[in-house]
Amino acid sequence: METPIVTGKLTDEELVRNIVKDNNTLLFGELYDRYATRIYNKCYGFSKSQKEAEDLTQDVFLQLFIKLASFNGKSKFSSWVYSFTYNFCVNYVNRNRERKIRDASDSITENDVGVDDSTDDSGLYNMQAEKLKRALELIDPEDKKLLLLKYQDDIPIKELTQLLEIGESAVKMRLKRAKARILEIYKTLD
Repeated sequence: METPIVTGKLTDEELVRNIVKDNNTLLFGELYDRYATRIYNKCYGFSKSQKEAEDLTQDVFLQLFIKLASFNGKSKFSSWVYSFTYNFCVNYVNRNRERKIRDASDSITENDVGVDDSTDDSGLYNMQAEKLKRALELIDPEDKKLLLLKYQDDIPIKELTQLLEIGESAVKMRLKRAKARILEIYKTLD
């Protein structure tokens, strides 16, 4: 008789290996329990209603089960899941023409930004929460994804390079531009 796996003691990575090895939906349920609330919250940030966020969460988990074998362990599983969720939500927003986020920052060019390349994030941290939420709705979904991965999920730049499959300088430049865009939009809001 096979010894049952005590799922509560497995790391996320061990749990994923076991799920992929046996295509075990019961073990996937444990993964669901660990991440459902966090994924729902991330989906809610891209949706306009609780119902839509619930649907997005279910869709994310469905796709996650299908793509779980593609997790290669280069980053923490939680980072991979958050990136996967953001990518799914960004694609959802871009596919849904009625909900396409208006890019209010089209007129901003690299030369107009005037933000230095330092890691000074004081401008972001001083924003009012509700006003910041409105600004996040107005920026490009890719910028939103990057900012949330970095500042909400605290994913280090090294891990972002692996998740996005781009170089460190490219991640830093994208972060710089995204910060500049959100600060510009934020300043225009009442």
